[in-house]
Amino acid sequence: MAPGVALLHARRFMSGPRVTGALDFDPDSLGRFLARRFGPDDGRYALARIGGGQSNPTYLLDWRALRLVLRKQPAGAILPGAHAVDREHRVLEALFPTEAPVPRPVHFHPEADVLGTPFYLMERVEGRIFTDTALTELPREQRRPVWMAVADTLAALHRIRPEAVGLGDFGRPGAYFERQLSRWDRQYRASPSGRAPEIEALFDWLRAAMPPDDGLTALCHGDFRLGNLMFHPTEPRVVAILDWELSTLGHPLADLGFCAMPWRTAPDEYGGLLGHDLDALGLPTRDEFVARYMAGAPFDAALSAFHEAFALYRFAVIFVGIADRAKSGTAADPAAAALAPLARRFARRALDVAHGGRGRGG
Repeated sequence: MAPGVALLHARRFMSGPRVTGALDFDPDSLGRFLARRFGPDDGRYALARIGGGQSNPTYLLDWRALRLVLRKQPAGAILPGAHAVDREHRVLEALFPTEAPVPRPVHFHPEADVLGTPFYLMERVEGRIFTDTALTELPREQRRPVWMAVADTLAALHRIRPEAVGLGDFGRPGAYFERQLSRWDRQYRASPSGRAPEIEALFDWLRAAMPPDDGLTALCHGDFRLGNLMFHPTEPRVVAILDWELSTLGHPLADLGFCAMPWRTAPDEYGGLLGHDLDALGLPTRDEFVARYMAGAPFDAALSAFHEAFALYRFAVIFVGIADRAKSGTAADPAAAALAPLARRFARRALDVAHGGRGRGG
């Protein structure tokens, strides 16, 4: 944490805001800003840090009758282009009037004078978030409709033409997988850890199997998965797509391959579905999920082994980075060390897909 940034807890406040969890900014400075913009708090000012590992700190904010969410850059030095809350807010502004469900953006503050970093405010959406891909907390008959809603929502996002909503310059069109593969390979090779033969073999296969650029471009979320969606309190309907930090212009099948990853990995591999009796659980098969997406997609290109293997490769490299941070003692998640073996396991899953398997490899 940067020097001079205090951790402020609820016990510090005998009056003023109610604070749950740790803050990396001065809530009184925020309070003065909110009062100027929205008027006095009328005795209702509360902040609660949301967990879940977001790299951009996120807080529930109550002010007067307003129920908001605050997202900000983390305190301290950051890499150029990282933690781009301005891009997140821009996406919300562009998508709020469309069929893609997002929270209503309220305000973007680009300066560091209030919280020490840029931040934005959005309306709080009430609903449910599911992190268990098997949806065991729901009755069996509700599980398939939830996953079908995931497919429908991704298709709805990809039906939006970026240029029609002011996002035509939100990324570089074309050659998406070529650029992405080079980027992730650079990240992998910058790791101080030893080489992983499975990841190297997978990279070689992906480079050789990369399909010709078909010109498809969409607004891609970059981390489109069950846990980043909020559902209606009682209905199997997505009411908000969350966490747009990795969004860009890209190939829509990259999003689909990533979202279909649970069917290629086991429950002990970051919560996959492989090995579950899907019919007994009332869950769709991978083919049924993909078909539902394709029914609403604005193109007829097919999801291939390349797209799914690429999604697994990307996660394998992410797990290499997590392992590096665990070794150096800088990982935010205390359980990060336990995730280190997943780098090679995800690469093996990808190689199995690449060579015609259905994700059976271990």
